[in-house]
Parts: sequence; C-alpha cells; structure tokens
Amino acid sequence: MRDFLPRDAAIKRNVETVLAELFAKWGYNEVITPAVEYLDTLAAGSKNNMEKHMFKFFDKNNRTLALRNEMTTSIARLVSSRMQLDNLPLKLSYICKVYRYEQAQTGRQCEFYQAGVELMGNSHPSGDAEVIALAIKSMLQTGLRKFQVCIGQVQFINGLMQKWNLTDDEQKNIRIALEKHDLVKLAEIVETSNLSSTAQENLKQLPLLHGGEEILTKAAAMANNDESIKAINDLRTVYTFLKSYGATDYVVFDLGVIRDFGYYTGTVFEIYAPGMGSPLCGGGRYDNLLENFGNHLPATGFALGLERLMLALADQGKIDNLINSKENYVAYADGHIAEAIEKALWLRAAGEITELADKAQSFTEAEYYCQTKGYLNLVYLQ
Repeated sequence: MRDFLPRDAAIKRNVETVLAELFAKWGYNEVITPAVEYLDTLAAGSKNNMEKHMFKFFDKNNRTLALRNEMTTSIARLVSSRMQLDNLPLKLSYICKVYRYEQAQTGRQCEFYQAGVELMGNSHPSGDAEVIALAIKSMLQTGLRKFQVCIGQVQFINGLMQKWNLTDDEQKNIRIALEKHDLVKLAEIVETSNLSSTAQENLKQLPLLHGGEEILTKAAAMANNDESIKAINDLRTVYTFLKSYGATDYVVFDLGVIRDFGYYTGTVFEIYAPGMGSPLCGGGRYDNLLENFGNHLPATGFALGLERLMLALADQGKIDNLINSKENYVAYADGHIAEAIEKALWLRAAGEITELADKAQSFTEAEYYCQTKGYLNLVYLQ
C-alpha cells in the first residue's frame, strides 16, 4: 500500500474529477458501496478462484467478511437488493478503492483506486459499444493519446471449446493460458488433447487473431457452431456502432482476450498504453452475474486503474495539465495582517488558489517562500 504526497494526491484528485464529470455527462449516476462485504457476496461472481486474493477477516459473530476486490459484484448486489424497481437500463458509475492480496506490480499495490461504469439492463451490442466508447473517451479526456483497445469475445472461444468436446479441466487450463498470454502452455495443452489436427491448429491460432476488421473474417471461418457465429456477428455490430462514435482509430480485435474474472459472457476488452505491461482498463459483458443475487439482468461495464493511468499520462508527458497552478502567495509586513487577510479572501472569492503567510515577513523572505513553493504571484502588503 502507498501514501500519496501532495503533488500525486492533487493529480489523482484532478483525474477523478475529470472522470466523474465525464461519467455524469454520459448519464451515469454515481453509487458508493461499502469497502467491507460478506465473503459470500464477493465470491458469488467468481469462478476463477479470486477468493485467494481477498483480504478476509471475521466480525464478532464469526461471519466471514472481506474487503472488496472489485466493484462489479458489489454493484450487482446493490442493484439486486436496492434498485429492483428502478427503470431500466441502469447506468451507474463509481470511483473508489479496492483491495487485492497479490504481488505488488507497477501501478498497482494491494490497495488501489478504480473508476468505472456499469450498464445494466441492455442486452444489445449497442450497450457494449457505448461502454467501450466511454472508456476510450475517458482516456482522451484525461489527456492520454497513445493507447490501444483490444476487443475479444468470450462466447466465441467457449463455443469452439464446447463444440470440440473438451473436458472441463482442458477448458479451464486453456482459459488460464489465454489470460496469461502463455503460448507455450497453450500449445502443450492442445497437443496433449484428443482434438483433430485442424482443431488443434485453430486453438493455437486464437492468441494470434489480432488486428483490424479482417480478423473477424478469419474468425468467422473458424466458427463451427451457433454460439461462436453469434459472437462474431455481435463483434461486427459493436464495431459498426463504434464507427458512429468515431472511436475506431483506437480499436483492434484480439480474440485471445478473455479477461481474468469468471463472470464474463460476451464481448470483452482491455486498453493498453506503450510501456505499460498491464492493461490500464478492462471490462466487458457479464449477463449472468446478477442471477447470483436473484435478479436476471444483462449487463456490461469497465473499470480503469487510476494509478496505472497516472503512470501512462506521466510517460506521455501529459501530467502537467493535471497539476493545479498555485497562483498567489499573500505576505505582509508587521502591522498589516488584517489587510492581508482581506486580500487573500478577495482572491479566493475570485476563484484563485491563494496561500496566506502565517506570520509577518520581510519582502526578501516572502519572495523566497513564494519561489520555493511554486506560486506564480507574490502579493506583499506593507
């Protein structure tokens, strides 16, 4: 876990403000959920053994609690228990801390910040396109310019594996290899299976299906069942909508992307920036998660990591735009404190960042303080 010193704290707050205003403009209403949930709640949507990454503890009644490790499951619980009568679709946003017990990495410690949205009640690819377009706009609005959105389809891969009658263990191991982009492990699994040589070759090609619209044509040739065919058609529809949003310059298809949560059911995506080994943002469709809370509702969404986004912005030289300008330092000679207070209040009322000296200073002292603290203007009363 980490401390944020004043400069980084100010940058983070400004990024959060940009994102909060953007989400609101797109019609997403902010929600806040508890940092602590029952373990059963957080584990409800996890099929990928995420429990081992949770901070767990007991309350005084020996019920197992955990710090939230992501927001989607918490919001699914909230919607299913508190918002069942609200008009659909629901458009919700959040900016918060989440916690994962795992090896710390660049841009992510065990405690980190996320911002994101959830669109619930829309089963059409237009919902996926809106969420992806908003994720792209989020990158641009904070100042990021160099990034790429990789779009995949869980349903496409699931359809192939089921059609080939792979065992549950084989499917699980293939998903893990795809999540980790481990081509060697994938090849080992495939070659020890009972699949035909054509099926083996197709599976090995999945992580290599990366590129523009032409990738969908290649994938369609591999699709051997209704589920996989529908997945490719959905991706075509999503791409058509993204053209309407003017967002396709940042988009590529990557059918090896399946995300690392077990609840995804359809279109998924990740956003990468040069020099960053892990995605800045990820999300996708999860149509079955709310059923765990007794509420059948299709949904899609994304979460972006604020620390990783800040690192990418700094790497691209865009961080200065998010640092507050320190405008005025008001200092005073002996006997002029009342005038200085009045002046400082007037400048603050005008919307300017203004610090008032805590004691009388000479002009030389005030000038030195003003320069070392980075203020643009010295206002000296004598």
